[in-house]
Amino acid sequence: MGSMIDFKRPDGSTCKGYLAEAGAGKPGIIVIQEWWGLNDQIKGIADRLAAAGYNALAPDLYKGRVTQKPDEANHLMTGLDFVGASDQDIAGAVKHLAASSRKVGVMGFCLGGALTIAAAARVPGIACGVPFYGIPPGQLADPAKITIPIEGHFANTDDWCTPQLVNDFEKAMTVAGNKPSIFRYDAAHAFANETSAAYNATAAQQAWQRTMAFLGKHL
Repeated sequence: MGSMIDFKRPDGSTCKGYLAEAGAGKPGIIVIQEWWGLNDQIKGIADRLAAAGYNALAPDLYKGRVTQKPDEANHLMTGLDFVGASDQDIAGAVKHLAASSRKVGVMGFCLGGALTIAAAARVPGIACGVPFYGIPPGQLADPAKITIPIEGHFANTDDWCTPQLVNDFEKAMTVAGNKPSIFRYDAAHAFANETSAAYNATAAQQAWQRTMAFLGKHL
């Protein structure tokens, strides 16, 4: 089990996050929340990664706010400063983990998937990225600027992160010369969240196995 910590952002202010440690010198992974906030499910992913040998840090992008209501989650997400989340909160988390981890990757789900891609394009010091069913707008993150390995996991029946968005993202990265590994599942948005009605155990297990292999290769 991990615990809440404070870490410094590049601007000198402080951000909180949930840290689950595997030990000094182990690889690190930033875990980015869904639109619900830094809840027990995301903390559980950090714990699971720590058990697998990774120092995992999940920054609290909503500053303590968590919800189970879709309308409130949408309000929190749309009110988020995405540039600040990427360039300050996530960048600070990367730097914090880098002090004790040999390499640092980023992974996230839904909102966190989009911010994983944004961080891959905007934040230095990241070795690889694993976005789950989330893609940011082009003005936040140009896929052509991503130079690190990316493995994406997306749902074929997703009306938020649509198959067309996924195809466009894959094409933009490939045209720029960095072909991502993109996996598509016959499942719905949030298929990897075991607390969601859309949870698909088969797809979730396959995506996790692929993620572990990818992280093992690049971290």
